[in-house]
Amino acid sequence: MSRRNWYLLTNSVILLWIVLTVVAVTIHRFVNQPMWLMVHVPLLGAVTAAILIWSQHFADTLLRRAAPAGRIGLGVRLGLQSAGAGVIIAGMLTGAVPLVIGGAIAVAVAIIAHAVILWLQLRRALPARFAPLVRYYVAAALVFLGGIAVGAVMPALGDPDITDRLVNTHIVLNAYGWIGLTVFGTLVLLWPTILHAKVPASADAAARHALPVLITGLAVAAVGPLADLQLLVTVGMAIWLAGAVRLAVEGWREARAMPPGTFAGWSLAAAFCWVVFAAAALGVHAVIQPDWASLRGEYLMMLGPLVAGFAVQIVSGALSYLLPVVALGSPAAAKAGAEMLDRGAAARVVIYNGAIVLYLLPMPSAARVLLSFAAAGVVIAFLVLVVRALIAGRRVRRAEGANPDRSGRVKLMAPASTPPPPQPRHGGAVVAGFAVLALCVAGGVAADPAAIGINTAAASDVTATGETTEVSVQVEGMRFTPAVIEVPAGNELVVVFENTGTDVHDLTFANGVRSQRLAPGATETLEVGVIGADLDGWCSIAGHRQMGMELTVVAVGAPEDAESEHDHGAAAPGPSAADDIDLQREPDAGFAPWPAALAPASGDTVHRITLNVEETVAEVAPGIHQTRWTFGGSAPGPVLRGKIGDTFEITLVNDGTIGHSVDFHAGALAPNEPMRTIQPGETLTYTFTATQAGIWMYHCSTHPMSMHIANGMHGAVIIDPPDLEPVDKEYVFVQGELYLGPQESTADADKIAAQTPDLVAFNGYANQYAYRPLPATVGERVRIWVLDAGPNVASSFHVVGGQFDTVYLEGDYRLLASDPGGAQALALQPAQGGFVELAFPEAGDYPFVTHIMSDAEKGAQGIFHVEE
Repeated sequence: MSRRNWYLLTNSVILLWIVLTVVAVTIHRFVNQPMWLMVHVPLLGAVTAAILIWSQHFADTLLRRAAPAGRIGLGVRLGLQSAGAGVIIAGMLTGAVPLVIGGAIAVAVAIIAHAVILWLQLRRALPARFAPLVRYYVAAALVFLGGIAVGAVMPALGDPDITDRLVNTHIVLNAYGWIGLTVFGTLVLLWPTILHAKVPASADAAARHALPVLITGLAVAAVGPLADLQLLVTVGMAIWLAGAVRLAVEGWREARAMPPGTFAGWSLAAAFCWVVFAAAALGVHAVIQPDWASLRGEYLMMLGPLVAGFAVQIVSGALSYLLPVVALGSPAAAKAGAEMLDRGAAARVVIYNGAIVLYLLPMPSAARVLLSFAAAGVVIAFLVLVVRALIAGRRVRRAEGANPDRSGRVKLMAPASTPPPPQPRHGGAVVAGFAVLALCVAGGVAADPAAIGINTAAASDVTATGETTEVSVQVEGMRFTPAVIEVPAGNELVVVFENTGTDVHDLTFANGVRSQRLAPGATETLEVGVIGADLDGWCSIAGHRQMGMELTVVAVGAPEDAESEHDHGAAAPGPSAADDIDLQREPDAGFAPWPAALAPASGDTVHRITLNVEETVAEVAPGIHQTRWTFGGSAPGPVLRGKIGDTFEITLVNDGTIGHSVDFHAGALAPNEPMRTIQPGETLTYTFTATQAGIWMYHCSTHPMSMHIANGMHGAVIIDPPDLEPVDKEYVFVQGELYLGPQESTADADKIAAQTPDLVAFNGYANQYAYRPLPATVGERVRIWVLDAGPNVASSFHVVGGQFDTVYLEGDYRLLASDPGGAQALALQPAQGGFVELAFPEAGDYPFVTHIMSDAEKGAQGIFHVEE
């Protein structure tokens, strides 16, 4: 394979990872671990592949010696890295820890081979001026191995406190070590090469002096979380920044002599600024945040610049220069490709970096979405231009004929014999870039004007005093404090909202002003507007207002006829989905009911289960869709089954947007730690040993508990009684109520509090087993486990046309098959369960219902279809 085609092939791997990055950003709201996905696809995929390819290229160039195993070895390393990264991503998205560990091992093997080959090259090479730069690559690889090890063990630990600490070590070693060291070592020569500038003699010394400083900073910052000392992170990042600044001084001198004027030059400069900003942000937040969890809550300020500003931009900028030179073969072809890749350079750089800056500022959510689209559009434009550049270069090559000039190798340390041609003026492109950003912000404000305080004055023609009243609002339990805020009429109100609670909260005012959803410990300042009348405020997270999270702004001295703003100032929630209920309607042809058939308990004595909290829009009756909070993607959650003495190790992963928890009635233990609420992105491990038989409820115990249970967060654990007799079939039904909000919204908290359900269902979908009957055979014994998950309504389970000869209720047999009597219903209060057994005497359709008939008519019914 020709050198040109080899570079096209290997760099196509980088471009594929960039495409996957765009896909990850597009779908992140619909997958588990969205933040993790958007960070690791570009960093572990695109950037790591680029490092393997181009650090080897520069090592070969600097050392004037080919690597052992040559292209084949690099291809194997690149394949191992990409396959390993793919397996890690699959493991994280599915919660399969073995996949994560296996993928990490594959990546580690590739990096070990990378480090060994570079070291051997360095040892065997003849002296060269910039050969020591290869030490940056070797050091980066060794640091990365530590980061891989930390990342691999985190999913297996299950301890959120330790994870909150280790994730900082992981970021320091991988982002600032693996990527940072490699990039800095490369920029020492690539930066002046792009600028067509001479490499000054001082660059050698700067590179030699900076490397030990950078490594020392990484070591100190990485040890900080391990030693549980946040200050060490700050000290380490300060040392690291000192090394970065030492290199930046040389880059600044070169840029002053030959200012950047291409997409590659501008992108590399911007990327360097972003990594310095991200490192400084990490150091500052490490010293001002009270704990590791709070530090992790501020990652947007660091990860956005680090991933989008630094990593993605350094790859696109470097490839814009390198690809035409090495992959197109002749100077004329390379020039054509470079010109194509430089199209719209100024506008693209302004849009991309401006979008990142604006995203970090207080912005309406809609504006942030538009800014994200703008930045993604720049990345897509880069991919399109790469393809067009390759096509343009090939056309030039064909026109050159059989003997083109093939001097295509990157000529490091060799400034152009003549200065580059004068760059065209970019004023119009810069203006166009700012115009795009302005449109994004304007569109976001138009979609959500209240988010920036437009139309925020309370309803009155009161004259503004020009004075400002500033009030601090905190959270105590499920209350705002203070609950009453007195403001002189005409004053502007500024609220400093500090979430001092243990769950995610927001603060919404009736005039439309609202905060973001804040994690515990986070703070946001709200400009509520000029107060001319009384104004209500509340937490808009489902159920929190009903728990008492309300406050009132009192306009002191307002005219008596001033109209107060209550709920009518906020957006109407929309009509209830209950208006669309039609239980005579059939579900779609592809409808699949929740699997009620129950498999026997396995022979395992230790059951390891991962429950991912997911927020999904699900159909709960024909044509009725609700946003359900689920364990494992379904409501009810998966049925767990075992025997007395079995141990259950449950890993709860919160992939939702608010805090959640889990309470297993099947375990007896102090609830403080295992049942605590965890915030989005956190995990906990809940271990219990089954000591008593029965069908036990598990559910989210985060307040308001009724809301979390009613919105889908419940399930069953079955612990078989000793010597449980085998039967021909077993089914399980979990009865629950549905309190419908608007279509595709969450449950209605007011209906839950009033205990007025719209639907009652077995296994989460009204009448599903009437639409899809459950099979049975005449004469065979059928055991039916029933759990009433509530949260409010009792159940009286009955099979029409059947009689129960065995009844097991709350851990005890109430009727045995050998007894002369029978039973007609299994009566359950919420959180109670048991089973009944019967044999069907003849073929036919046997309805099963709750004999609280109003609830049966709301959907708690189904059919056993019995055949001979």
